[in-house]
Amino acid sequence: MELLKIDLNCIKNTYKKRPCDSYKGTHGHALLIAGSSDKMGAAIIASKACLRSGVGLLTVAFYPENKSVLFNSIPEAMYANSCVMNDLSPYQAIGIGPGIGVDEVSLQYIYELYENKLPVVFDADALNLIAKYKIDWKNFNFPFVLTPHPKEFDRLFGEHDSESGRRITAIKKAKELNCVIVLKGHKTFITDGIHTFENTTGNSGLAKGGSGDALTGMITSFLAQGYTTLESAKLGVYLHGLAADITLQTQSEESMLITDVIENLGLAFQRLNSEIQ
Repeated sequence: MELLKIDLNCIKNTYKKRPCDSYKGTHGHALLIAGSSDKMGAAIIASKACLRSGVGLLTVAFYPENKSVLFNSIPEAMYANSCVMNDLSPYQAIGIGPGIGVDEVSLQYIYELYENKLPVVFDADALNLIAKYKIDWKNFNFPFVLTPHPKEFDRLFGEHDSESGRRITAIKKAKELNCVIVLKGHKTFITDGIHTFENTTGNSGLAKGGSGDALTGMITSFLAQGYTTLESAKLGVYLHGLAADITLQTQSEESMLITDVIENLGLAFQRLNSEIQ
Protein backbone atom coordinates (compact mmCIF):
# COMPACT_ATOMS: atom_id res chain seq x y z
CA MET A 1 0.00 0.00 0.00
CA GLU A 2 1.49 3.33 -1.08
CA LEU A 3 2.19 5.83 1.69
CA LEU A 4 1.23 9.30 0.43
CA LYS A 5 2.45 12.60 1.87
CA ILE A 6 0.03 15.17 3.24
CA ASP A 7 1.73 18.20 1.76
CA LEU A 8 0.63 21.36 0.01
CA ASN A 9 -0.17 19.61 -3.26
CA CYS A 10 -2.32 17.06 -1.44
CA ILE A 11 -4.21 19.73 0.48
CA LYS A 12 -4.71 21.95 -2.58
CA ASN A 13 -6.70 19.09 -4.09
CA THR A 14 -8.84 18.79 -0.96
CA TYR A 15 -9.46 22.32 0.31
CA LYS A 16 -12.43 24.29 -1.00
CA LYS A 17 -12.20 28.08 -0.88
CA ARG A 18 -14.96 29.85 1.02
CA PRO A 19 -17.63 31.35 -1.32
CA CYS A 20 -17.82 35.13 -1.04
CA ASP A 21 -21.64 35.04 -0.89
CA SER A 22 -21.86 32.46 1.92
CA TYR A 23 -23.53 32.90 5.31
CA LYS A 24 -23.26 31.07 8.63
CA GLY A 25 -25.66 28.33 7.54
CA THR A 26 -23.45 27.58 4.56
CA HIS A 27 -20.61 26.39 6.78
CA GLY A 28 -22.40 23.97 9.05
CA HIS A 29 -23.30 23.60 12.71
CA ALA A 30 -20.96 21.49 14.84
CA LEU A 31 -21.73 19.89 18.20
CA LEU A 32 -18.84 19.37 20.61
CA ILE A 33 -19.28 17.17 23.68
CA ALA A 34 -16.30 18.24 25.75
CA GLY A 35 -15.19 19.37 29.18
CA SER A 36 -16.12 18.52 32.76
CA SER A 37 -16.02 20.25 36.12
CA ASP A 38 -12.21 20.06 36.31
CA LYS A 39 -11.33 19.96 32.60
CA MET A 40 -13.08 22.91 31.00
CA GLY A 41 -9.81 23.90 29.36
CA ALA A 42 -10.22 20.98 26.97
CA ALA A 43 -13.66 22.23 25.93
CA ILE A 44 -12.42 25.78 25.44
CA ILE A 45 -9.42 24.68 23.35
CA ALA A 46 -11.50 22.36 21.16
CA SER A 47 -14.17 25.04 20.73
CA LYS A 48 -11.76 27.80 19.74
CA ALA A 49 -10.02 25.55 17.23
CA CYS A 50 -13.37 24.48 15.79
CA LEU A 51 -14.52 28.06 15.28
CA ARG A 52 -11.13 29.18 13.94
CA SER A 53 -11.39 26.41 11.33
CA GLY A 54 -14.42 27.95 9.69
CA VAL A 55 -17.56 26.31 11.05
CA GLY A 56 -20.64 28.53 10.84
CA LEU A 57 -22.14 27.63 14.22
CA LEU A 58 -20.90 25.76 17.27
CA THR A 59 -22.79 24.27 20.20
CA VAL A 60 -20.93 22.77 23.16
CA ALA A 61 -22.46 20.24 25.57
CA PHE A 62 -21.01 19.87 29.07
CA TYR A 63 -21.81 20.23 32.77
CA PRO A 64 -24.22 23.16 33.32
CA GLU A 65 -22.34 24.61 36.30
CA ASN A 66 -19.57 25.67 33.91
CA LYS A 67 -21.71 27.67 31.49
CA SER A 68 -20.15 30.96 32.56
CA VAL A 69 -16.65 29.62 31.82
CA LEU A 70 -17.63 28.96 28.21
CA PHE A 71 -19.47 32.24 27.72
CA ASN A 72 -16.60 34.27 29.18
CA SER A 73 -14.00 32.48 27.05
CA ILE A 74 -15.86 31.96 23.77
CA PRO A 75 -18.93 34.17 23.37
CA GLU A 76 -19.36 32.87 19.81
CA ALA A 77 -20.22 29.35 21.07
CA MET A 78 -23.61 28.16 22.29
CA TYR A 79 -24.35 25.85 25.23
CA ALA A 80 -26.43 22.68 25.33
CA ASN A 81 -27.10 20.23 28.16
CA SER A 82 -27.22 16.43 28.00
CA CYS A 83 -30.69 16.50 26.42
CA VAL A 84 -29.06 17.69 23.20
CA MET A 85 -28.81 14.05 22.12
CA ASN A 86 -32.61 13.86 21.90
CA ASP A 87 -32.58 16.02 18.76
CA LEU A 88 -29.48 16.15 16.61
CA SER A 89 -31.27 17.59 13.58
CA PRO A 90 -29.65 21.08 13.86
CA TYR A 91 -26.12 19.67 13.51
CA GLN A 92 -23.93 18.38 10.71
CA ALA A 93 -21.13 16.79 12.77
CA ILE A 94 -20.21 15.77 16.32
CA GLY A 95 -16.90 15.80 18.18
CA ILE A 96 -16.77 13.95 21.50
CA GLY A 97 -14.15 13.27 24.12
CA PRO A 98 -11.88 16.15 25.18
CA GLY A 99 -11.98 16.33 28.96
CA ILE A 100 -15.33 14.55 29.44
CA GLY A 101 -14.01 11.99 31.93
CA VAL A 102 -14.71 8.26 31.98
CA ASP A 103 -17.73 8.11 34.25
CA GLU A 104 -21.18 6.72 33.47
CA VAL A 105 -22.58 10.15 32.61
CA SER A 106 -20.07 10.46 29.79
CA LEU A 107 -20.60 6.83 28.83
CA GLN A 108 -24.27 7.57 28.19
CA TYR A 109 -23.29 9.98 25.41
CA ILE A 110 -21.51 7.12 23.66
CA TYR A 111 -24.51 4.82 23.90
CA GLU A 112 -26.84 7.53 22.60
CA LEU A 113 -24.74 7.79 19.45
CA TYR A 114 -26.00 4.38 18.28
CA GLU A 115 -29.10 6.09 16.86
CA ASN A 116 -27.08 8.88 15.29
CA LYS A 117 -26.36 9.25 11.56
CA LEU A 118 -24.00 12.25 11.69
CA PRO A 119 -20.23 11.93 11.27
CA VAL A 120 -18.42 11.76 14.60
CA VAL A 121 -14.87 12.45 15.81
CA PHE A 122 -13.86 10.33 18.82
CA ASP A 123 -10.93 11.57 20.89
CA ALA A 124 -9.40 11.44 24.35
CA ASP A 125 -11.87 10.24 27.01
CA ALA A 126 -14.33 9.02 24.36
CA LEU A 127 -11.62 6.61 23.21
CA ASN A 128 -10.90 5.66 26.83
CA LEU A 129 -14.60 4.97 27.42
CA ILE A 130 -14.77 2.74 24.34
CA ALA A 131 -11.73 0.83 25.58
CA LYS A 132 -12.79 0.63 29.24
CA TYR A 133 -16.37 -0.50 28.61
CA LYS A 134 -15.56 -2.52 25.47
CA ILE A 135 -18.12 -0.65 23.39
CA ASP A 136 -19.33 -2.65 20.39
CA TRP A 137 -18.53 -0.01 17.80
CA LYS A 138 -18.88 -2.45 14.92
CA ASN A 139 -22.55 -1.47 15.00
CA PHE A 140 -21.90 2.26 14.63
CA ASN A 141 -23.94 3.13 11.55
CA PHE A 142 -22.37 6.51 10.88
CA PRO A 143 -19.05 7.78 9.51
CA PHE A 144 -16.46 8.28 12.21
CA VAL A 145 -12.87 9.31 12.87
CA LEU A 146 -10.67 8.04 15.70
CA THR A 147 -7.81 10.30 16.80
CA PRO A 148 -5.70 8.33 19.31
CA HIS A 149 -2.19 9.03 20.49
CA PRO A 150 -0.06 5.87 20.89
CA LYS A 151 -1.20 5.01 24.43
CA GLU A 152 -4.87 5.48 23.54
CA PHE A 153 -4.32 3.39 20.42
CA ASP A 154 -2.88 0.55 22.49
CA ARG A 155 -5.79 0.69 24.93
CA LEU A 156 -8.14 0.24 22.00
CA PHE A 157 -6.26 -2.35 19.96
CA GLY A 158 -3.70 -4.00 22.23
CA GLU A 159 -0.07 -3.33 23.12
CA HIS A 160 2.40 -2.55 20.33
CA ASP A 161 6.17 -2.24 20.59
CA SER A 162 6.67 -0.01 17.55
CA GLU A 163 5.11 2.75 15.48
CA SER A 164 5.24 0.54 12.39
CA GLY A 165 3.23 -2.10 14.24
CA ARG A 166 0.58 0.44 15.16
CA ARG A 167 0.35 1.58 11.56
CA ILE A 168 -0.24 -1.97 10.35
CA THR A 169 -2.98 -2.42 12.95
CA ALA A 170 -4.49 0.98 12.10
CA ILE A 171 -4.88 -0.01 8.45
CA LYS A 172 -6.50 -3.30 9.42
CA LYS A 173 -8.88 -1.77 11.98
CA ALA A 174 -9.85 1.20 9.79
CA LYS A 175 -10.92 -1.22 7.06
CA GLU A 176 -12.67 -3.54 9.52
CA LEU A 177 -14.59 -0.71 11.22
CA ASN A 178 -15.12 1.33 8.03
CA CYS A 179 -13.67 4.42 9.67
CA VAL A 180 -10.71 6.79 9.47
CA ILE A 181 -7.93 6.49 12.04
CA VAL A 182 -5.64 9.42 12.82
CA LEU A 183 -2.65 7.98 14.69
CA LYS A 184 -1.09 11.07 16.22
CA GLY A 185 2.66 11.38 16.51
CA HIS A 186 5.84 12.92 15.10
CA LYS A 187 4.56 12.26 11.57
CA THR A 188 0.86 11.73 12.11
CA PHE A 189 -0.47 8.76 10.17
CA ILE A 190 -3.95 8.69 8.61
CA THR A 191 -5.71 5.74 7.04
CA ASP A 192 -9.17 4.65 5.94
CA GLY A 193 -7.98 1.08 5.48
CA ILE A 194 -7.53 1.61 1.74
CA HIS A 195 -5.35 4.72 1.53
CA THR A 196 -2.51 5.74 3.86
CA PHE A 197 -1.05 9.18 4.49
CA GLU A 198 1.78 10.71 6.51
CA ASN A 199 1.71 14.35 7.51
CA THR A 200 4.57 16.73 6.67
CA THR A 201 3.79 19.71 8.92
CA GLY A 202 4.21 20.30 12.65
CA ASN A 203 6.97 20.26 15.24
CA SER A 204 7.65 19.15 18.81
CA GLY A 205 6.00 22.26 20.19
CA LEU A 206 2.75 20.34 19.73
CA ALA A 207 3.92 17.73 22.24
CA LYS A 208 1.89 19.32 25.03
CA GLY A 209 -1.51 18.94 26.61
CA GLY A 210 -4.33 20.42 24.59
CA SER A 211 -2.93 19.79 21.13
CA GLY A 212 -5.23 16.82 20.57
CA ASP A 213 -8.24 18.79 21.81
CA ALA A 214 -7.54 21.45 19.19
CA LEU A 215 -7.22 18.83 16.46
CA THR A 216 -10.57 17.33 17.46
CA GLY A 217 -12.22 20.73 17.14
CA MET A 218 -10.65 21.28 13.74
CA ILE A 219 -11.63 17.91 12.25
CA THR A 220 -15.18 18.32 13.62
CA SER A 221 -15.34 21.76 12.01
CA PHE A 222 -14.36 20.41 8.60
CA LEU A 223 -16.88 17.58 8.88
CA ALA A 224 -19.64 20.09 9.66
CA GLN A 225 -18.60 22.08 6.59
CA GLY A 226 -19.26 19.08 4.35
CA TYR A 227 -15.86 17.48 3.91
CA THR A 228 -15.63 13.68 4.09
CA THR A 229 -14.07 11.96 7.09
CA LEU A 230 -10.81 11.37 5.20
CA GLU A 231 -10.70 14.91 3.81
CA SER A 232 -11.45 16.39 7.24
CA ALA A 233 -8.69 14.37 8.86
CA LYS A 234 -6.12 15.41 6.26
CA LEU A 235 -7.11 19.08 6.40
CA GLY A 236 -7.17 19.15 10.19
CA VAL A 237 -3.80 17.47 10.64
CA TYR A 238 -2.07 19.53 7.95
CA LEU A 239 -3.36 22.94 9.10
CA HIS A 240 -2.84 22.06 12.78
CA GLY A 241 0.82 21.36 11.99
CA LEU A 242 1.19 24.34 9.66
CA ALA A 243 -0.13 26.72 12.33
CA ALA A 244 2.40 25.22 14.76
CA ASP A 245 5.20 25.80 12.25
CA ILE A 246 4.09 29.42 11.81
CA THR A 247 4.06 29.80 15.60
CA LEU A 248 7.82 29.17 15.64
CA GLN A 249 8.25 32.66 14.20
CA THR A 250 7.30 34.09 17.60
CA GLN A 251 7.73 31.16 20.00
CA SER A 252 10.14 28.27 20.51
CA GLU A 253 9.17 24.63 20.57
CA GLU A 254 9.62 24.76 24.35
CA SER A 255 7.46 27.85 24.94
CA MET A 256 4.72 27.20 22.38
CA LEU A 257 1.19 26.78 23.77
CA ILE A 258 -1.73 25.31 21.87
CA THR A 259 -3.53 28.63 22.32
CA ASP A 260 -0.67 30.24 20.36
CA VAL A 261 -1.20 27.67 17.60
CA ILE A 262 -4.95 28.32 17.46
CA GLU A 263 -4.31 32.05 17.14
CA ASN A 264 -2.12 31.31 14.11
CA LEU A 265 -4.71 29.23 12.29
CA GLY A 266 -5.70 32.38 10.41
CA LEU A 267 -2.16 32.72 9.06
CA ALA A 268 -2.18 29.05 8.09
CA PHE A 269 -5.39 29.54 6.10
CA GLN A 270 -3.96 32.69 4.52
CA ARG A 271 -0.88 30.80 3.39
CA LEU A 272 -3.02 28.01 1.95
CA ASN A 273 -5.33 30.42 0.14
CA SER A 274 -2.39 32.32 -1.33
CA GLU A 275 -1.07 29.10 -2.84
CA ILE A 276 -4.30 28.18 -4.64
CA GLN A 277 -5.23 31.54 -6.22
